[in-house]
Order: sequence, then structure tokens, then C-alpha cells
Amino acid sequence: MKRLLVLGATGSLGRQVLEQAVAAGHQVSALVRNPARLPAETRSLVTVHQADLGQIATENLAAVVRGHDALINCAGMVTEGQAFVDLVARIVESVESRPATERPICWFLGGAAALDIGQTGRKGATLPKVRDTYWPHLKNYERICASPLDWRMLCPGPMVEQAALGLARMRVSTERLPVRIAGFANALPVPLLLLLFASKVPEMIIPYADAAALMLAHLEPAGTLSRHRVGLALPVGMRGRKDTWAAQPRATA
Repeated sequence: MKRLLVLGATGSLGRQVLEQAVAAGHQVSALVRNPARLPAETRSLVTVHQADLGQIATENLAAVVRGHDALINCAGMVTEGQAFVDLVARIVESVESRPATERPICWFLGGAAALDIGQTGRKGATLPKVRDTYWPHLKNYERICASPLDWRMLCPGPMVEQAALGLARMRVSTERLPVRIAGFANALPVPLLLLLFASKVPEMIIPYADAAALMLAHLEPAGTLSRHRVGLALPVGMRGRKDTWAAQPRATA
């Protein structure tokens, strides 16, 4: 059993993390702006802290962090731009302010655009058009890397409300996209590399439930995913539905 702090527990991913963590027997706390938005069936089973992550002082957030083994951040949206960057920086600073022995392991949410495209040396978020929306993922990655925290950064494609497929079936990667990228990609000009990246996104349209399960499966300090970007993709041969992808307001790719 772990003592978990979930930030952004009222969002689609946060609710999955909250419900799965409670079901697994973890001791769970949730920091939310509006406690009434927490699922009624789990609200009485968790410790609730009410605050606005966009406004809370670093020292106050650090006080909430105290005593937890793990922090899972599901708050913020890449489409919020600088506000999302500032939010992640506030969380990192709050955990950094704790003595080293009191810092929880931390999961942060990025997107597939923060991962390397095979061995090309490029990331999706550096490509034209993609970077216009997804540049905050790289800023957040830079800030997290510069910290001494025991962090992991989940970098999925768009996430959808569908039944879990199960981690045993999913493709998991570190640092690079969790899909096959042919060797010739290294020689592609940027416009064609952009098309290649876009063509791979449907393979990374994953259920929120599987994303939550992956984070909850890796809560040990200095584990195999420690200080890594982590990709998650559907089983080989499966592709997410584009209409489902387009309908999701939370763009993480």
C-alpha cells in the first residue's frame, strides 16, 4: 500500500487514477479545486484537499505533499500553454522544497510529441504545426529533468473513454515512440517526418484506464521507469478511432 497524492483528480485521467488506486487499497489523497466534482462513490474513501493549483503558494502545496510516497499529476492541459508550464513548475518546486528523504516519487503527464521519433534525433513537438500546440511538453520536460526528483513522465497520444485493454497487451517504451519507426526516417526531410509522425498517432490513442494502470504499476522509488519519458501504444495492428480522438478536448499528443 502506498500513500498517494493525486492532483487533478476530477478530470478523465485523474478519476481513473483515483478509482483504481482506491480499488488497489492505496491510501489516497486528492487535491482538487471543486470537491463536489469528485465521484460520489470514492469521495468518502479519500482525503480531500481543496485548492486551485494555478494559484496555490509553493509552501502550501509543499505542506500537502508532505507524508506521501507518490504524487501523480493529472492536472493541466497542453492547450493552456504557459499556464500549463507554470503549473508544472509550481508542482516541481513544491516537491523540491521538501527534504530529500521526504520527497515522493512523481508522475507527470506529457504527450507523445515529447518522445523521440525513433532514432531520428527529433521529437514531434519540434516539428512544424505540432510545436504550435505541444511546445509546453518540452518546456515541462526540461524543467523536470533539471530537478533532483525521482520522476516519470507519461507521454501517451490522445486518450479516450474506453474499456481498458490491459497492460500485458499494450506496448510500453522509454524515451522513444512506442511504435515502429523505419530506419529510413533518419533521412526524411521535416515535412515528410511530420507526415510519418501524424500517421503513427492513431496507434497511440489509448484508454484513460490503461494510462492510469501504468502509472499505478510503477510507484517504487528508483524503479525501471525512474527519470524516463514513457510511451504507451495499442497492441500491434490496432489503431484508435479518429472520430473518438477528435472528440477529446484534452490533447496530449
